[in-house]
Amino acid sequence: MIAGEGADRAVAGRMAAAASAWLAGLDPDQRALAQRAGPSGGPGAEAERLRWSYLPTDHGGLPLGRQRPAQQSLAMRLVSTGLSDAGYVTVCAVMGLENVLDGAEGFPRGGGRERYRDPGLYYLRVFGEPGGPGPWGWRFGGHHVSLNNLVVDGRVRAVTPCFIGANPAAAPLLGGGSLRVLGPTEDLARDLVRSLSPALRARAVLLDRAPSDIVSRNRPRLFDGDVEPDDEPPLTVQPQGVAGSELDSAGRALLEALLAAYLGRVPDGLVAPVDVDAVHLAWAGSTEPGRPHYHRLQGPRLLAEWDDTQDGANHAHSVWRDPEADFGLDALAVHRAEHHRG
Repeated sequence: MIAGEGADRAVAGRMAAAASAWLAGLDPDQRALAQRAGPSGGPGAEAERLRWSYLPTDHGGLPLGRQRPAQQSLAMRLVSTGLSDAGYVTVCAVMGLENVLDGAEGFPRGGGRERYRDPGLYYLRVFGEPGGPGPWGWRFGGHHVSLNNLVVDGRVRAVTPCFIGANPAAAPLLGGGSLRVLGPTEDLARDLVRSLSPALRARAVLLDRAPSDIVSRNRPRLFDGDVEPDDEPPLTVQPQGVAGSELDSAGRALLEALLAAYLGRVPDGLVAPVDVDAVHLAWAGSTEPGRPHYHRLQGPRLLAEWDDTQDGANHAHSVWRDPEADFGLDALAVHRAEHHRG
């Protein structure tokens, strides 16, 4: 789903410069955690690159908490190169919610760490040599964040899986307001499904109960037979729900805005145009605010999932994926074929 040449080369250049600066500023022991072999490094290296999570666990790499302030700034500079302005602000806010969650849970200890909910436990790792002749990439992840990027032949060729969550999904602010980091995405989806005619809504709402999590979980590949049989509504190659081509002008505008909430996470020009007519909306659970719910957008080269079911429907997960090209596996196949001819 990466767009044509232009922005992808410019962003790749910024990524390479930021990654090189970060790595150059690390101590040897830090760098040993921060860098691994790239996609050309063999099956073991690729298995590590394809490993991703959105849980509060070791994501692999050098955590921010083990870096000096200047190093942290360089790390976040690299992170920012893979995100739009709104995407970067959202990711930073999600990281800050670890402090809120820590307080809400009574500042517990656990998991073999001094601090369980720790905004310093976001891990950055570079795969390969930034700006070098071979494919290279980087991953940034921690609780409720997973960003996966690949550069091939000087172009950004993959930005998915891209996961952003929020716990709490809503928290009180002074003056009677509420901090809802992913609130606009949730509201757009709900407004869209509630705007449908009764006949279309009956087709869009697949189940009256929501799944406990995004159905795709953190599988590195989709639609390869490993989807759990009890997942509901199950992922299928054929999209479920209502197609964009069936919507009126108001519904289509809401669908386009909802798509932008996912695809707009990354810098402009990286994502090829999406055929809105071919994107299907599916929903599960209640359409009432504050109740457990789930939505899915699915079409060619597109899967976006959202759920807010845990902790009294105050714990949101959202992911954007390209089932055919997550981690840039399609671009790597082309690269290897072109560079190993004869």
